Amino acid sequence: MTSKNRLVPAILGLAVLAFLGWGLSRAFAPQRLPLQGQIDAQEVNLSAKVPGRVSKLHVQLGQKVKAGDLVFELDSPEVQAKVAQARAAQEAAQAVAAKAGAGARPEEVEMARYSWERAVTAANIAETTYKRVQAMYDEGVLARQKRDEAEAQWRAAAQQARAAQAQYEMARKGARTEDKQAAQAQARQVGGVLSEAEVALAETRLKAPVAGEVSKIQIQPGELAPQGFPVVTLVNLDDVWAVLQVREDEMSAYTTGSEHTGTVPALGQPVRFRVSSVAVLPDFATWRAARPGGTDLRTFEIRLRPLQPVAALRPGMSVVFPAP
Repeated sequence: MTSKNRLVPAILGLAVLAFLGWGLSRAFAPQRLPLQGQIDAQEVNLSAKVPGRVSKLHVQLGQKVKAGDLVFELDSPEVQAKVAQARAAQEAAQAVAAKAGAGARPEEVEMARYSWERAVTAANIAETTYKRVQAMYDEGVLARQKRDEAEAQWRAAAQQARAAQAQYEMARKGARTEDKQAAQAQARQVGGVLSEAEVALAETRLKAPVAGEVSKIQIQPGELAPQGFPVVTLVNLDDVWAVLQVREDEMSAYTTGSEHTGTVPALGQPVRFRVSSVAVLPDFATWRAARPGGTDLRTFEIRLRPLQPVAALRPGMSVVFPAP
């Protein structure tokens, strides 16, 4: 066999060995798998500030609601009782304020005037009596003790007349400015208590704060709803995004604002996304050593929003992105 004939098998053997080596290297090389995430959407939990029993449920699962639509009602006798008490207290406070503003009744003013005039008459009689007694005392007919008693009666009657006049003036002028202000302030304070009770009563009729679709109903009519417990959950299908968990050695392509194409198996179509946010996940859930003695690798949560609305895109659907 010539040297040329011997060279051909050798070249073929080297080619086979090279191919086998390349195949083994590919077989044992780490595979970069596609990244799989899922679609998520903004959810709104409807809960009441006051506890109560669900009396009416105005929605059902899958129903679309608009902002302001009545979703459910609670029956809370405690809140209704507080509203009734506050209204009664407000009526009483308003009556006191009105009385202070209006002053005394005409009959009371007239009665005070008669009392003053009677006291003035008594004081005049006491003064006349005192003058007569003084004259008799000057003539030496009466003892000094009698004169002093007459003088004391006259002065006491005069003081009573002045007190009766003050009572009449007070009844004529009505309550003091300070009393009127205090009564009005009391009425405003009770009005605030009533407003607070009415706000609590309004919390027994829960309306949708945003438009959305009913995704969960936690409590049925007749069941007790604790304070702050989510009775109904709405999902806003106009605000959806894809969530990916990407290790930091693979996230260089997923910078904020970058665009990527993902496939949604449920729809069987590709969707174009843009990265809207990048956030690191907690250590306990994402820590991973790159190699023994090597650096630690963190995992980041990547949110990507569709560039165009996709009508059939729903929370929970899977979305697959090519390996970075």
